Amino acid sequence: MGLAFQGQYLTAGSGWLRRTGRIFPLNCAKVIAMKMRTAVRISLLLLATTMLVAMAAGADYKVVKTWKLGGDGGWDYLTADSDGHRLFISRSTRVMVIDTESGKQVGEIPETMGVHGIALDPEIGHGFTSNGREDTVSVFDLKSLAVEKKIKVGSGPDAILYDPFSKRVFTFNGRGHDTTAVDASKGGVVGKIDLGGKPEFAATDEKGTVFVNIEDTSELVAFDPQKLTVKSRWKLTDCEEPTGLAIDRKNRRLFAGCGGNKKMAIVDADSGKIVASPAIGEGCDATGFDADRDLAFASAGDGTITVIREDGADKFSVAQTIATQKGARTMALDAKTHRLFTVTANVGPRPERKVEPDSFVVLVVE
Repeated sequence: MGLAFQGQYLTAGSGWLRRTGRIFPLNCAKVIAMKMRTAVRISLLLLATTMLVAMAAGADYKVVKTWKLGGDGGWDYLTADSDGHRLFISRSTRVMVIDTESGKQVGEIPETMGVHGIALDPEIGHGFTSNGREDTVSVFDLKSLAVEKKIKVGSGPDAILYDPFSKRVFTFNGRGHDTTAVDASKGGVVGKIDLGGKPEFAATDEKGTVFVNIEDTSELVAFDPQKLTVKSRWKLTDCEEPTGLAIDRKNRRLFAGCGGNKKMAIVDADSGKIVASPAIGEGCDATGFDADRDLAFASAGDGTITVIREDGADKFSVAQTIATQKGARTMALDAKTHRLFTVTANVGPRPERKVEPDSFVVLVVE
C-alpha cells in the first residue's frame, strides 16, 4: 500500500518508506498518522467547547413545544416539580397538574378559590396552595393530590414559599401587608410578620433568611423565618413595582424583576446593594435562576423571556431575548432538565379580561 507525502507517492517495503532520492523509516508514517489523529481530537474538543459556551450563554433557547390545555379562568404562579415530572398551574379556582414529559393533564386540585401560588415540601410529601379569595391555604398530598385540610391565614394570600431551613410555609398576604408562617408538618399557623407594604414573590437562602419584594414601596425585606423578625429593609432604587424574585445561593445574589420599568435589579443578598440593572421585557412577573448554567431569567407579559448571563458575582450581561407569546408573564424553571415553562391565553379587553375558550397554552422553552 502507499502513502501520499508532500504531493508524492510513498511505498513501503522491508520496514521502510521509499520516495525518489530518499528513504524514510516506517515509523515516520506512524508519527504522521498520530499527528493527524491529534489534530482531529483537538478540532472536536474545540467544537465541543464552542457548543458548551453557546449553551452557557443561553444563545440557543427557544420555544420547542406548545401544549394546548384550554379551560376557563385566569392564571398566576407556576411551580415545577422536578422529581415528580409535573407542572402545577394556578387557574383561579383550581390547580391544574401537568405531566412535563407528555404535556397532558394528570390531575387537579379543586376548590382553591382565587389561587395564586403553589409550594411543595417533597420531604413530607405535601403541597400547599395560597387561596386569595378565601384567605386559606389548601394542604394536599403530593402523590394523590387529595386535599387534606385548609388553614386560615392572613388577608389576601398571594405568593407562597416553602423554606427548608425552618420547615415552614409562608404566605405573602397582599391585603394584609404581612406574611403568615405555617408549620409544614403540623399544618398550623405559628405566627406572622408585618412587612410594611404589599408583598410579592419571595426567595430563601435555605440558611436562615427569607427575602421578599415589597411591590408598592419598591423595597426588599429580609427576615428570619425561625424568629419571625425583620432583619433588613432595603430600598430598590430605580426598580419600580418589584415582582418576581430568584436567588443565586452560591454567590448570594438576588434577581428582582422590576415590573414597572423593564429592569432586573440584581442585589447583594448580604448588603442590599444593587450590583447590576440589566434591561428586560415589559411587565415582568417572574424571575428564575439556573445554578448549573449561571443564568438568570425574567419572563414578561410583552411576550419575552430575557436571559441574563452571570460572568461573576458583580458582572452580568444580557445573553438572549427569547420570543414567547403575549401575556406569558409568569414562569417556572425545572432545575434538573433546565427547561422553562410559561403560560398564556387569548384574553379579552378590560375590564372583564375574559379568557377565550380553549386558548390557554403552556410554552416549553429549552
